[in-house]
Amino acid sequence: MPKFKFKALATDYTWPSIEPERRALADAGIELVASPAADEATLARLAADVDAILFCFARVTPAVLRAAPRCVIAARYGIGVDNVDRATCNELGIVITNVPDYCIDEVTDHVMAMILAHNRDLGQLDTAVKRGGWGKVPLPKHSRRLRNTTLGIIGLGRIGRALVTKAGAFGMTMVSHDPYVKPGSAPAGVRMVSLEELLKASDFVTVHSPLTQETRGLIGRAQLQLMKPTAFLINAARGPLVDEAALVEALQARKIGGAGLDVLATEPPSPASPLLTMPNVIITPHTAFYSQESLLELELRTAGEVVRVLNGERPQNWINPEIAGKTRAKLR
Repeated sequence: MPKFKFKALATDYTWPSIEPERRALADAGIELVASPAADEATLARLAADVDAILFCFARVTPAVLRAAPRCVIAARYGIGVDNVDRATCNELGIVITNVPDYCIDEVTDHVMAMILAHNRDLGQLDTAVKRGGWGKVPLPKHSRRLRNTTLGIIGLGRIGRALVTKAGAFGMTMVSHDPYVKPGSAPAGVRMVSLEELLKASDFVTVHSPLTQETRGLIGRAQLQLMKPTAFLINAARGPLVDEAALVEALQARKIGGAGLDVLATEPPSPASPLLTMPNVIITPHTAFYSQESLLELELRTAGEVVRVLNGERPQNWINPEIAGKTRAKLR
């Protein structure tokens, strides 16, 4: 058996195996153990003797962090870090990292797939044909030439900017809202507008904002009321960015034309959720990030941050650099 200098805990993962990161960490003298459950009590118990925590969707709460006196890094499998308590990490000197750009291709492909599937009515046509409806199905009423439509991109970060290139290839007109984009720095072909103007003008609206206290419920009842009755809302970022109850109301009242959701407020959703029975809603199980290539990159880059910090090196993607000089890890 190899002798390990350090120990790391994987709180949760949604892929078949963690062998790639297990091998990468073992090569660096780090033992990786996987938690059998993601509840707070289990994680707190297992965190007692670990030097690092790797987490995906599990909540890394203050109780979990305080139960890990040796932990020097909380490394997110993914982009958003809204499920780790930053204030507690800062207090304890725990470095937080993420992998901010591993799935840009995949998420933007997924958004375009949802736009195309809705616009061409692929789901309903496929179901109708398989039920013997060839030649009997009315042509979709809402299908339009994409080059005659407007795409509204909320959040013009890495993913939003990559989406501009793909949507531009279809000839779509693009508007964007992002309060952090400086005047004149938007990509060519994108007009920066207010959120209100974007919602009124767009045939497709896609949300790519981080989840913060300010953005929680960013798209609510008032915003949905501004959208065209034919508009299609896409959320492949974080579920709570959209007020789900307000979205259900808008869809039921036909205030908007449909929605494409890769993320939900509660995952998995309740079997009683009205969203699961609506023909104008496309739902995928938080898999927009996935391809064979992106998953391997995610695993190895997350492990790489753990190796760097445990070896005393600064991480490549440091979420809370404000604690520099006050970290548990002795960073060079």
